[in-house]
Amino acid sequence: MWEARARTGELRKGSMDADDEAAVQARLRAQQLMPTKIKKKGASFSLQIGTGVSLADVVTFTRLFATMIDAGLPIVQCLDILCNQTDNKFFAAILRDVKANVEQGATFSDSLRRHPKVFDQLYTNLVQAGEVGGILDTILGRLAVYNEKAIKLRRQLKGAMVYPSAVVVIFTGVLGILLGWVIPSFKTIFKDLGSADDLPWLTQVVIMLSETFIGYLPLVILGGLAGGTALVYTYRTPKGKKFFHKLLLKMPVMGPVMRKIAVARFTRTLGTLLQSGVPILDALDIVARTAGNVVVEEAILYARAKISEGKSMAGPLLETNVFPPMVVQMVGVGEQTGALDNMLSKIADFYEEEVDVAVAAMTSLIEPIMMVGIGGTVGVVLIAMYLPIFSIAGKIKAD
Repeated sequence: MWEARARTGELRKGSMDADDEAAVQARLRAQQLMPTKIKKKGASFSLQIGTGVSLADVVTFTRLFATMIDAGLPIVQCLDILCNQTDNKFFAAILRDVKANVEQGATFSDSLRRHPKVFDQLYTNLVQAGEVGGILDTILGRLAVYNEKAIKLRRQLKGAMVYPSAVVVIFTGVLGILLGWVIPSFKTIFKDLGSADDLPWLTQVVIMLSETFIGYLPLVILGGLAGGTALVYTYRTPKGKKFFHKLLLKMPVMGPVMRKIAVARFTRTLGTLLQSGVPILDALDIVARTAGNVVVEEAILYARAKISEGKSMAGPLLETNVFPPMVVQMVGVGEQTGALDNMLSKIADFYEEEVDVAVAAMTSLIEPIMMVGIGGTVGVVLIAMYLPIFSIAGKIKAD
């Protein structure tokens, strides 16, 4: 919470998200306001999870805002219309705060920066470039297209991750039901028939696995919980996160899909930033922060460091062994022809289509594996359980 006086002597109040008091003072002075009181807002209890604002809400806002700006409406009027029109009360409150700050003299981009969890660094930097260049409507249109493609890419990423996870969960569930309930029922039947001591070896092995599973079930559950906790803790460490991200890119089936998603995201983001006039070093810094993978992020930052030393982008990207050689060659051609932004957009278009094909191929490959795995497990258990029954039936018929 802050209070400040304008040059006219008017007292103004508001709230601001910042790292410390000095950052608040710096922002207020940039808005030509003299701080008189700055107080940290106390924590409040809320059941809200996250910001309550989806990327789809931001896309709709951006598209409508671009249309209104193109029609010549003032920014404050656009924000007023949109905050009253949106059905999302959380987003409406954010837009009202942005509108209030614009009315107090702040720039549109600085007002958006007050809400970094909704409007990320890429969004605010592009808006700032649009304000400076007088092409805010064009920039907002590019942002809308970029975010629409980002939503599609995110859905593809979820599809690539959810399907294998669902297969593992289903297989584990089926195996648990067989070992915990089905096999013990057959074991009881065999005891009642008096053939528990004369069972085929396959049946004995399956029953032994079931008894081990049931006997050590508490340890299995505790071990699973401990292992899951250890994985989460390890993932939260820098080295652990890098290990898992590197492993994800090298996995047999999923690795190529994740690499194509990373390339599509990198080229689309960098191309959008360069087309909007953002300097390449600033653009690479933003792209690295939004990469979503530590290995890719380090590769981009390495290329940025080399570019700052006067080198081209293609060479350092090739040295990282993260990006495919074809992508690096096309980037090199884009640099030589002076059309890097257009080349990156073409690469992004190509790889977004490749992601579609790769996810479909992965799904079609996992489906038979799932059927064979679950079907084979159930088949082995059924054979093992029915072998003694067939043997008993044969003896009864012989007698």
